[in-house]
Amino acid sequence: MSGPLNRTSLELYRDCMRLVRHLAPGHSPKGTALRQMVRSQFQANRYEKDPTIIEAKKADAVRALSNYMLYQSAQKDTQLQNAMKDQVKNIKKENEDEDKR
Repeated sequence: MSGPLNRTSLELYRDCMRLVRHLAPGHSPKGTALRQMVRSQFQANRYEKDPTIIEAKKADAVRALSNYMLYQSAQKDTQLQNAMKDQVKNIKKENEDEDKR
């Protein structure tokens, strides 16, 4: 199997659909909406030929999957939860400082 940065578009699509199945099992409205969103994002870029854009889109998909896995891990690890909260506070503060300039 390929590494996370060398995944094919099909592998990423399947991973995203598995994640949807994990988030919303069955045929719930949430699951249907998430599946449709994943499909539409992949279909919108179906005919993209520029390798740079393709790699950027794949990196976005890998980042989304990684963020979800980190989020799930944080739900079980209070130390990681606190670190993530601190990071969010720092980002908000930096954004507020930039807005003041």
